[in-house]
Amino acid sequence: MMRKWRTLIADDEAIIREGIRSSIPWEELKLEVVGEAEDGEEALELALEKQAQIMLVDLSMPIMNGMTLIGHIRKQLPQCKIIIITGHDEFNYAYEAIKLEVDDYILKPVNPDALTEVLRKLVHKLEETVAGEELLQMASRQLEKNFSLLRERFCLEWMKGELGPEEIAGQLAFLRMPAEAPDFVGVIRWPEQSKGKAFYSEKDRQLLLFAIENIMEENLQGFTCIHFRDEVGLIVLLIWGKPDSAVFRQIEQDVADYLKIALVASYLPNRDGGVPQLYAEAKASVNSETRLTPLVRRTKEMVAERYADPDFSLEGAAHELNVSSVYLSRLFKQEVGASFINVLTQTRIEQAIRLLSETDLSINEIAEKTGYESQHYFSTSFKKAAGLSPNQYRKNMH
Repeated sequence: MMRKWRTLIADDEAIIREGIRSSIPWEELKLEVVGEAEDGEEALELALEKQAQIMLVDLSMPIMNGMTLIGHIRKQLPQCKIIIITGHDEFNYAYEAIKLEVDDYILKPVNPDALTEVLRKLVHKLEETVAGEELLQMASRQLEKNFSLLRERFCLEWMKGELGPEEIAGQLAFLRMPAEAPDFVGVIRWPEQSKGKAFYSEKDRQLLLFAIENIMEENLQGFTCIHFRDEVGLIVLLIWGKPDSAVFRQIEQDVADYLKIALVASYLPNRDGGVPQLYAEAKASVNSETRLTPLVRRTKEMVAERYADPDFSLEGAAHELNVSSVYLSRLFKQEVGASFINVLTQTRIEQAIRLLSETDLSINEIAEKTGYESQHYFSTSFKKAAGLSPNQYRKNMH
Protein backbone atom coordinates (compact mmCIF):
# COMPACT_ATOMS: atom_id res chain seq x y z
CA MET A 1 0.00 0.00 0.00
CA MET A 2 1.32 3.45 -0.97
CA ARG A 3 2.38 5.67 1.92
CA LYS A 4 0.52 9.01 2.10
CA TRP A 5 1.94 12.02 3.93
CA ARG A 6 -0.50 13.71 6.35
CA THR A 7 -0.97 17.38 5.43
CA LEU A 8 -2.73 20.20 7.30
CA ILE A 9 -3.83 23.59 5.89
CA ALA A 10 -3.96 26.50 8.39
CA ASP A 11 -5.31 29.83 7.05
CA ASP A 12 -8.02 32.14 8.41
CA GLU A 13 -9.46 32.76 4.91
CA ALA A 14 -11.83 30.01 3.78
CA ILE A 15 -11.38 31.01 0.13
CA ILE A 16 -7.60 30.45 0.31
CA ARG A 17 -8.02 27.09 2.06
CA GLU A 18 -10.53 26.00 -0.57
CA GLY A 19 -8.30 27.27 -3.39
CA ILE A 20 -5.32 25.28 -2.09
CA ARG A 21 -7.38 22.15 -1.47
CA SER A 22 -8.91 22.15 -4.98
CA SER A 23 -5.87 23.13 -7.05
CA ILE A 24 -3.19 20.70 -5.86
CA PRO A 25 -2.86 17.10 -7.22
CA TRP A 26 -2.71 15.58 -3.70
CA GLU A 27 -3.01 11.94 -4.83
CA GLU A 28 -0.22 12.28 -7.39
CA LEU A 29 2.04 13.89 -4.75
CA LYS A 30 1.25 11.04 -2.28
CA LEU A 31 -0.35 13.56 0.09
CA GLU A 32 -3.55 13.40 2.12
CA VAL A 33 -5.20 16.51 3.61
CA VAL A 34 -6.08 15.42 7.17
CA GLY A 35 -7.55 18.73 8.31
CA GLU A 36 -8.05 22.48 7.89
CA ALA A 37 -7.86 25.16 10.57
CA GLU A 38 -8.82 28.84 10.61
CA ASP A 39 -6.72 29.90 13.60
CA GLY A 40 -3.41 28.92 15.17
CA GLU A 41 -4.88 27.29 18.26
CA GLU A 42 -7.11 24.97 16.24
CA ALA A 43 -4.20 24.22 13.89
CA LEU A 44 -1.95 23.16 16.81
CA GLU A 45 -4.65 20.91 18.26
CA LEU A 46 -5.32 19.27 14.88
CA ALA A 47 -1.61 18.90 14.05
CA LEU A 48 -0.97 17.01 17.31
CA GLU A 49 -4.11 14.90 17.01
CA LYS A 50 -3.42 13.90 13.39
CA GLN A 51 0.40 13.84 13.81
CA ALA A 52 0.74 16.05 10.73
CA GLN A 53 3.86 15.57 8.62
CA ILE A 54 3.44 18.66 6.40
CA MET A 55 1.78 21.95 7.40
CA LEU A 56 0.82 24.95 5.25
CA VAL A 57 0.72 27.88 7.70
CA ASP A 58 -0.59 31.41 7.14
CA LEU A 59 1.44 33.86 9.23
CA SER A 60 -1.53 36.20 9.98
CA MET A 61 -4.15 34.20 11.88
CA PRO A 62 -6.33 35.14 14.86
CA ILE A 63 -6.03 33.79 18.43
CA MET A 64 -2.55 32.34 17.82
CA ASN A 65 -0.54 33.73 14.93
CA GLY A 66 1.55 31.65 12.55
CA MET A 67 4.87 32.45 14.27
CA THR A 68 3.65 31.26 17.68
CA LEU A 69 2.12 28.16 16.07
CA ILE A 70 5.42 27.32 14.32
CA GLY A 71 7.28 27.69 17.64
CA HIS A 72 4.94 25.11 19.27
CA ILE A 73 5.14 22.74 16.30
CA ARG A 74 8.93 22.84 16.29
CA LYS A 75 8.94 21.72 19.93
CA GLN A 76 6.16 19.13 19.77
CA LEU A 77 6.42 17.79 16.21
CA PRO A 78 10.08 18.46 15.32
CA GLN A 79 9.99 16.24 12.20
CA CYS A 80 7.00 18.09 10.67
CA LYS A 81 7.77 20.02 7.47
CA ILE A 82 6.39 23.60 7.42
CA ILE A 83 5.57 25.83 4.43
CA ILE A 84 4.56 29.39 5.31
CA ILE A 85 1.99 31.33 3.28
CA THR A 86 2.76 35.04 3.31
CA GLY A 87 1.90 38.33 1.57
CA HIS A 88 4.55 40.73 0.16
CA ASP A 89 3.99 43.17 3.02
CA GLU A 90 4.74 40.45 5.58
CA PHE A 91 7.99 39.38 3.99
CA ASN A 92 10.22 40.70 6.81
CA TYR A 93 8.03 38.80 9.21
CA ALA A 94 8.50 35.71 7.03
CA TYR A 95 12.26 36.16 7.27
CA GLU A 96 11.93 35.79 11.07
CA ALA A 97 9.97 32.58 10.51
CA ILE A 98 12.83 31.17 8.43
CA LYS A 99 14.95 31.36 11.60
CA LEU A 100 12.47 28.89 13.11
CA GLU A 101 13.62 26.47 10.40
CA VAL A 102 10.54 26.52 8.21
CA ASP A 103 11.15 24.41 5.11
CA ASP A 104 9.84 26.78 2.43
CA TYR A 105 7.47 29.70 1.83
CA ILE A 106 4.87 30.62 -0.79
CA LEU A 107 3.64 34.14 -1.59
CA LYS A 108 -0.03 35.20 -1.80
CA PRO A 109 -1.90 34.95 -4.07
CA VAL A 110 -0.97 31.27 -4.03
CA ASN A 111 0.27 30.00 -7.38
CA PRO A 112 -0.88 26.32 -7.62
CA ASP A 113 2.08 25.28 -9.82
CA ALA A 114 4.63 26.89 -7.51
CA LEU A 115 3.00 25.29 -4.44
CA THR A 116 2.86 21.90 -6.20
CA GLU A 117 6.61 22.13 -6.89
CA VAL A 118 7.38 23.10 -3.26
CA LEU A 119 5.26 20.17 -2.00
CA ARG A 120 6.93 17.76 -4.45
CA LYS A 121 10.37 18.72 -3.08
CA LEU A 122 9.20 18.25 0.52
CA VAL A 123 7.72 14.83 -0.23
CA HIS A 124 11.05 13.84 -1.80
CA LYS A 125 12.87 15.06 1.36
CA LEU A 126 10.50 13.13 3.62
CA GLU A 127 10.91 9.96 1.56
CA GLU A 128 14.69 10.28 1.67
CA THR A 129 14.61 10.81 5.45
CA VAL A 130 12.33 7.83 6.05
CA ALA A 131 14.35 5.63 3.68
CA GLY A 132 17.50 6.59 5.60
CA GLU A 133 15.83 5.88 8.96
CA GLU A 134 14.53 2.52 7.73
CA LEU A 135 18.01 1.65 6.48
CA LEU A 136 19.48 2.58 9.88
CA GLN A 137 16.83 0.54 11.69
CA MET A 138 17.53 -2.43 9.44
CA ALA A 139 21.28 -2.05 10.04
CA SER A 140 20.60 -1.76 13.78
CA ARG A 141 18.47 -4.94 13.74
CA GLN A 142 21.19 -6.77 11.81
CA LEU A 143 23.78 -5.50 14.27
CA GLU A 144 21.76 -6.73 17.26
CA LYS A 145 21.25 -10.09 15.53
CA ASN A 146 24.99 -10.51 14.95
CA PHE A 147 26.11 -8.80 18.17
CA SER A 148 27.43 -11.94 19.87
CA LEU A 149 29.25 -12.87 16.64
CA LEU A 150 30.91 -9.43 16.47
CA ARG A 151 31.91 -9.71 20.13
CA GLU A 152 33.37 -13.16 19.54
CA ARG A 153 35.35 -11.95 16.50
CA PHE A 154 36.74 -9.00 18.47
CA CYS A 155 37.61 -11.18 21.48
CA LEU A 156 39.46 -13.67 19.25
CA GLU A 157 41.54 -10.84 17.75
CA TRP A 158 42.12 -9.42 21.24
CA MET A 159 43.38 -12.77 22.53
CA LYS A 160 45.90 -12.94 19.66
CA GLY A 161 47.42 -9.68 20.89
CA GLU A 162 47.05 -8.03 17.49
CA LEU A 163 45.09 -4.93 18.58
CA GLY A 164 46.42 -1.63 19.89
CA PRO A 165 45.08 0.06 23.08
CA GLU A 166 42.97 2.62 21.15
CA GLU A 167 41.37 -0.03 18.97
CA ILE A 168 40.61 -2.18 22.04
CA ALA A 169 39.04 0.79 23.87
CA GLY A 170 36.90 1.69 20.83
CA GLN A 171 35.69 -1.88 20.31
CA LEU A 172 34.91 -2.36 24.03
CA ALA A 173 32.71 0.74 23.96
CA PHE A 174 31.02 -0.20 20.67
CA LEU A 175 30.35 -3.78 21.81
CA ARG A 176 28.96 -2.60 25.19
CA MET A 177 31.70 -4.28 27.22
CA PRO A 178 33.32 -2.80 30.37
CA ALA A 179 36.05 -0.27 29.55
CA GLU A 180 38.64 -1.73 31.93
CA ALA A 181 40.46 -5.06 31.49
CA PRO A 182 38.68 -8.14 32.96
CA ASP A 183 39.60 -9.27 36.48
CA PHE A 184 39.82 -12.94 35.46
CA VAL A 185 40.56 -14.78 32.25
CA GLY A 186 39.44 -18.40 32.20
CA VAL A 187 39.88 -21.23 29.72
CA ILE A 188 37.78 -24.41 29.85
CA ARG A 189 38.40 -27.64 27.95
CA TRP A 190 35.67 -30.25 27.79
CA PRO A 191 36.04 -33.88 26.57
CA GLU A 192 35.65 -34.20 22.81
CA GLN A 193 34.61 -37.83 23.28
CA SER A 194 31.81 -39.41 25.27
CA LYS A 195 32.61 -41.96 27.97
CA GLY A 196 32.02 -44.76 25.50
CA LYS A 197 34.99 -43.35 23.50
CA ALA A 198 32.77 -42.36 20.56
CA PHE A 199 33.07 -38.80 19.26
CA TYR A 200 30.03 -36.59 19.84
CA SER A 201 27.87 -35.76 16.83
CA GLU A 202 27.90 -32.05 15.88
CA LYS A 203 24.35 -31.65 17.23
CA ASP A 204 25.25 -33.27 20.59
CA ARG A 205 28.46 -31.27 20.72
CA GLN A 206 26.58 -27.95 20.31
CA LEU A 207 23.96 -28.99 22.89
CA LEU A 208 26.67 -29.94 25.36
CA LEU A 209 28.53 -26.66 24.87
CA PHE A 210 25.29 -24.74 25.26
CA ALA A 211 24.54 -26.61 28.52
CA ILE A 212 28.07 -25.94 29.88
CA GLU A 213 27.73 -22.23 29.05
CA ASN A 214 24.33 -22.12 30.80
CA ILE A 215 25.82 -23.64 33.96
CA MET A 216 28.67 -21.11 33.80
CA GLU A 217 26.27 -18.17 33.44
CA GLU A 218 24.12 -19.38 36.31
CA ASN A 219 27.08 -19.65 38.67
CA LEU A 220 28.53 -16.31 37.58
CA GLN A 221 25.33 -14.30 38.03
CA GLY A 222 26.17 -10.99 39.63
CA PHE A 223 29.41 -10.69 37.64
CA THR A 224 29.87 -9.31 34.13
CA CYS A 225 30.96 -12.32 32.14
CA ILE A 226 31.55 -12.69 28.40
CA HIS A 227 32.37 -16.09 27.02
CA PHE A 228 33.23 -17.30 23.54
CA ARG A 229 34.90 -20.26 21.86
CA ASP A 230 38.40 -19.96 20.48
CA GLU A 231 39.64 -21.46 17.20
CA VAL A 232 40.23 -24.90 18.74
CA GLY A 233 36.87 -25.03 20.54
CA LEU A 234 38.05 -24.12 24.06
CA ILE A 235 35.58 -21.99 26.02
CA VAL A 236 37.18 -18.67 27.01
CA LEU A 237 35.73 -16.52 29.82
CA LEU A 238 36.39 -12.86 30.51
CA ILE A 239 35.08 -11.97 33.97
CA TRP A 240 34.69 -8.50 35.48
CA GLY A 241 34.45 -8.78 39.29
CA LYS A 242 36.18 -11.20 41.61
CA PRO A 243 34.34 -14.49 42.16
CA ASP A 244 35.58 -16.73 44.95
CA SER A 245 37.46 -19.85 43.83
CA ALA A 246 34.50 -21.85 45.22
CA VAL A 247 32.39 -20.44 42.34
CA PHE A 248 34.78 -21.91 39.78
CA ARG A 249 34.78 -25.27 41.57
CA GLN A 250 30.97 -25.19 41.60
CA ILE A 251 30.86 -24.81 37.80
CA GLU A 252 32.95 -27.98 37.42
CA GLN A 253 30.89 -29.78 40.05
CA ASP A 254 27.56 -28.87 38.39
CA VAL A 255 28.82 -29.95 34.97
CA ALA A 256 29.97 -33.26 36.46
CA ASP A 257 26.62 -33.77 38.27
CA TYR A 258 24.26 -32.79 35.45
CA LEU A 259 26.19 -33.58 32.29
CA LYS A 260 28.38 -36.43 33.60
CA ILE A 261 31.55 -34.99 32.09
CA ALA A 262 34.76 -33.68 33.67
CA LEU A 263 35.98 -30.24 32.68
CA VAL A 264 39.58 -29.10 32.76
CA ALA A 265 39.73 -25.39 33.56
CA SER A 266 42.14 -22.62 34.45
CA TYR A 267 41.07 -19.22 35.82
CA LEU A 268 43.80 -16.62 36.19
CA PRO A 269 43.44 -13.36 38.12
CA ASN A 270 44.46 -10.28 36.15
CA ARG A 271 47.16 -8.40 37.99
CA ASP A 272 48.63 -6.22 35.21
CA GLY A 273 45.99 -5.96 32.46
CA GLY A 274 47.76 -8.19 29.89
CA VAL A 275 44.71 -10.08 28.62
CA PRO A 276 46.31 -11.95 25.64
CA GLN A 277 49.16 -13.14 27.88
CA LEU A 278 46.71 -14.39 30.54
CA TYR A 279 44.72 -16.24 27.88
CA ALA A 280 47.94 -17.91 26.60
CA GLU A 281 48.89 -18.91 30.17
CA ALA A 282 45.43 -20.28 30.99
CA LYS A 283 45.37 -22.21 27.70
CA ALA A 284 48.83 -23.67 28.35
CA SER A 285 47.75 -24.64 31.87
CA VAL A 286 44.61 -26.39 30.56
CA ASN A 287 46.59 -28.19 27.85
CA SER A 288 49.16 -29.47 30.34
CA GLU A 289 46.36 -30.43 32.74
CA THR A 290 44.65 -32.41 29.99
CA ARG A 291 47.72 -34.64 29.75
CA LEU A 292 47.48 -35.54 33.45
CA THR A 293 46.21 -38.93 34.54
CA PRO A 294 42.82 -38.86 36.33
CA LEU A 295 44.59 -39.72 39.61
CA VAL A 296 46.93 -36.71 39.49
CA ARG A 297 44.18 -34.40 38.22
CA ARG A 298 41.96 -35.43 41.15
CA THR A 299 44.86 -34.83 43.57
CA LYS A 300 45.28 -31.30 42.16
CA GLU A 301 41.54 -30.71 42.55
CA MET A 302 41.78 -31.86 46.18
CA VAL A 303 44.60 -29.34 46.77
CA ALA A 304 42.42 -26.53 45.31
CA GLU A 305 39.46 -27.63 47.44
CA ARG A 306 41.23 -28.29 50.76
CA TYR A 307 44.27 -26.03 50.98
CA ALA A 308 42.56 -24.27 53.94
CA ASP A 309 42.56 -27.49 56.01
CA PRO A 310 45.81 -27.65 58.06
CA ASP A 311 45.43 -31.46 58.36
CA PHE A 312 45.30 -32.01 54.58
CA SER A 313 48.36 -33.99 53.48
CA LEU A 314 49.75 -36.26 50.76
CA GLU A 315 49.11 -39.27 53.01
CA GLY A 316 45.46 -38.28 53.53
CA ALA A 317 44.93 -37.72 49.78
CA ALA A 318 46.59 -41.07 48.94
CA HIS A 319 44.41 -42.86 51.51
CA GLU A 320 41.26 -41.34 50.02
CA LEU A 321 42.32 -42.30 46.51
CA ASN A 322 43.24 -45.85 47.56
CA VAL A 323 46.89 -45.66 46.47
CA SER A 324 50.14 -45.62 48.38
CA SER A 325 51.57 -42.21 49.28
CA VAL A 326 54.94 -43.18 47.74
CA TYR A 327 53.29 -44.03 44.40
CA LEU A 328 51.12 -40.86 44.42
CA SER A 329 54.11 -38.67 45.32
CA ARG A 330 56.24 -40.08 42.49
CA LEU A 331 53.42 -39.90 39.87
CA PHE A 332 52.44 -36.38 40.94
CA LYS A 333 55.99 -35.02 40.63
CA GLN A 334 56.51 -36.81 37.32
CA GLU A 335 53.37 -35.32 35.72
CA VAL A 336 53.14 -31.89 37.37
CA GLY A 337 56.88 -31.16 37.53
CA ALA A 338 56.65 -30.16 41.21
CA SER A 339 56.15 -32.08 44.44
CA PHE A 340 52.78 -32.34 46.19
CA ILE A 341 53.98 -30.20 49.11
CA ASN A 342 55.31 -27.49 46.74
CA VAL A 343 51.98 -27.28 44.91
CA LEU A 344 50.05 -27.18 48.21
CA THR A 345 52.33 -24.42 49.57
CA GLN A 346 52.11 -22.44 46.32
CA THR A 347 48.28 -22.65 46.42
CA ARG A 348 48.22 -21.48 50.04
CA ILE A 349 50.59 -18.57 49.33
CA GLU A 350 48.58 -17.50 46.23
CA GLN A 351 45.39 -17.45 48.30
CA ALA A 352 47.16 -15.54 51.07
CA ILE A 353 48.34 -12.92 48.54
CA ARG A 354 44.76 -12.55 47.31
CA LEU A 355 43.44 -12.09 50.87
CA LEU A 356 46.22 -9.62 51.76
CA SER A 357 45.43 -7.57 48.63
CA GLU A 358 41.64 -7.72 48.64
CA THR A 359 40.57 -7.90 52.30
CA ASP A 360 41.27 -6.27 55.65
CA LEU A 361 41.57 -9.61 57.46
CA SER A 362 44.28 -9.79 60.12
CA ILE A 363 47.45 -11.82 59.44
CA ASN A 364 46.26 -14.40 61.98
CA GLU A 365 42.89 -14.77 60.21
CA ILE A 366 44.62 -15.14 56.81
CA ALA A 367 46.91 -17.81 58.28
CA GLU A 368 43.81 -19.72 59.46
CA LYS A 369 42.04 -19.38 56.11
CA THR A 370 45.04 -20.69 54.19
CA GLY A 371 45.69 -23.83 56.23
CA TYR A 372 48.45 -22.70 58.62
CA GLU A 373 48.26 -23.75 62.26
CA SER A 374 50.06 -20.66 63.54
CA GLN A 375 50.71 -17.11 62.45
CA HIS A 376 54.45 -17.63 62.99
CA TYR A 377 54.58 -20.67 60.68
CA PHE A 378 52.50 -18.77 58.08
CA SER A 379 54.78 -15.70 58.19
CA THR A 380 57.94 -17.83 57.85
CA SER A 381 56.46 -19.78 54.93
CA PHE A 382 55.16 -16.59 53.25
CA LYS A 383 58.51 -14.75 53.54
CA LYS A 384 60.35 -17.76 52.11
CA ALA A 385 58.02 -17.82 49.06
CA ALA A 386 57.38 -14.08 48.50
CA GLY A 387 60.62 -12.55 49.80
CA LEU A 388 58.66 -10.28 52.19
CA SER A 389 56.70 -10.77 55.39
CA PRO A 390 52.88 -10.67 55.04
CA ASN A 391 52.80 -7.24 56.75
CA GLN A 392 55.46 -5.79 54.44
CA TYR A 393 53.68 -7.23 51.42
CA ARG A 394 50.39 -5.57 52.46
CA LYS A 395 52.10 -2.22 53.06
CA ASN A 396 53.69 -2.34 49.61
CA MET A 397 50.24 -2.98 48.08
CA HIS A 398 48.85 0.33 49.44
